Amino acid sequence: MRKFIAEFFGTFWLVLGGCGSAVLAAGVPELGIGFAGVALAFGLTVLTGVYAFGPISGAHFNPAVSIGLWVGGRFKGKYLPGYIASQLLGGFAAATTLYVIASGNDAFSVSDGFAANGYGEHSPLGYGLKSALVTEVVMTFMFLLVILGATHKKAPTGFAGIAIGLTLTLIHLISIPVTNTSVNPARSTSQALFVGGWAVEQLWLFWVAPILGAIIAGFVFKIWENDTSEEES
Repeated sequence: MRKFIAEFFGTFWLVLGGCGSAVLAAGVPELGIGFAGVALAFGLTVLTGVYAFGPISGAHFNPAVSIGLWVGGRFKGKYLPGYIASQLLGGFAAATTLYVIASGNDAFSVSDGFAANGYGEHSPLGYGLKSALVTEVVMTFMFLLVILGATHKKAPTGFAGIAIGLTLTLIHLISIPVTNTSVNPARSTSQALFVGGWAVEQLWLFWVAPILGAIIAGFVFKIWENDTSEEES
């Protein structure tokens, strides 16, 4: 249960910090942090979350990460349902908190997007389905490769959180214009449930693409790991 609680609060922090920066701070006149600031906010929430919750749960905060680590042989499948449920609940709790805060401003409306992910007319720069699909698969694939490599027993100890946080920042810098960046079904679901309509209709892509990218990364890393073990033996 302590693992599930850690995943709940870690995902809560990720969604509140990342999506909160997009909703509350990105567009503030003159002092707004912009999309680069939002990218940094997502990276910082993961970096800090890894060190805070990593010793307890491994700091997944993302159903795609949990699935990718399981495929890669680094996570027990029996924990998957509990982790994913905790991540979804943590994300929803964060979105609820963010909604309460944002609704204190009369100008706020979820129809403005509420940091939801989308493609086509709901992409920040109008990118279509194909672009969104490729972007989310590739970005999640690379994210998982970094996670699997940075947390490997042969990697330098103590630096995984920095590598993972910086990678998520880079991913957002690349892909915010395309999909508003998901690579995380829990983050996408939490915002889509509040926006409703188009956000829920397009939510399938932000489950399918990140999970597909994570599965491919898990298989690739497992092959590399097996090849390395054979060479050493």
